[in-house]
Amino acid sequence: MEINFEALCKQVIEIAKSVGQFIKEESTEFNSNQIEYKGLNDMVSYVDKTSEARIIEALSKILPSAGFIAEEGVNNHQAVTFNWIIDPLDGTTNFIHGIPTYAVSIALQEADELVLGVVYEVQREECFYAWKGSSAFLNGQQIRVSENTELKNTLIATGFPYYDFKRKNAYINLFTDVMQKCHGLRRIGAASVDLVYTACGRFDAYFEYNLKPWDIAAGLFIVQQAGGEIFDFEGGKDALKKCDIVATNGKISNELNEIIYQYFK
Repeated sequence: MEINFEALCKQVIEIAKSVGQFIKEESTEFNSNQIEYKGLNDMVSYVDKTSEARIIEALSKILPSAGFIAEEGVNNHQAVTFNWIIDPLDGTTNFIHGIPTYAVSIALQEADELVLGVVYEVQREECFYAWKGSSAFLNGQQIRVSENTELKNTLIATGFPYYDFKRKNAYINLFTDVMQKCHGLRRIGAASVDLVYTACGRFDAYFEYNLKPWDIAAGLFIVQQAGGEIFDFEGGKDALKKCDIVATNGKISNELNEIIYQYFK
């Protein structure tokens, strides 16, 4: 199947923006009593579920043969060639608590290769995107990763485990080490946003473990198209499968990975 990924990306952008507008409208009236628990500290609301259903309905019309890997599992079924990887509301905890950083994240995978990514940060109305063979963009302007070459001059993003605490001691030790070697650590609470902020140079790197494919697929692809590098915690190339991710500007990869490997080898 011959696909014009640029044209497809434009359609996905419109879908993400439309669903983002729905999320934004719901945020003004949302009641925190309207949540369900999928597990320890793993929450979902009707906003997540409705957003996912709308995304899947719209994507099914523009690429009917594709399958879906989506967080809420509204209509999950994987296809042989193309699969959409969707987080309808990345940063649900932020949304529930009224913290204005959350995003719609949509990626397309062809076999084992990511070929398209769109991350729409709802409250700031910032749309980050890329497609196979393209550069990375933010609201129509090309973006690139930062130029910092030494960890001591960088700002690093990370995330905290919220239900799997088996490796928390190693992770806390890693935090302690990294925070003393850079300008600071930031925890936004939405992996897709951490990644696209790395893609546009606001962060120089981002690392986190115990994620899911829908948390990172779109942002991971956008980082790569912006000139960055992606690794897993062992320094390999299986971040999407292992969901242990290190994203960098490509210039501090060795320095950061050496530190991480000390605690997660």
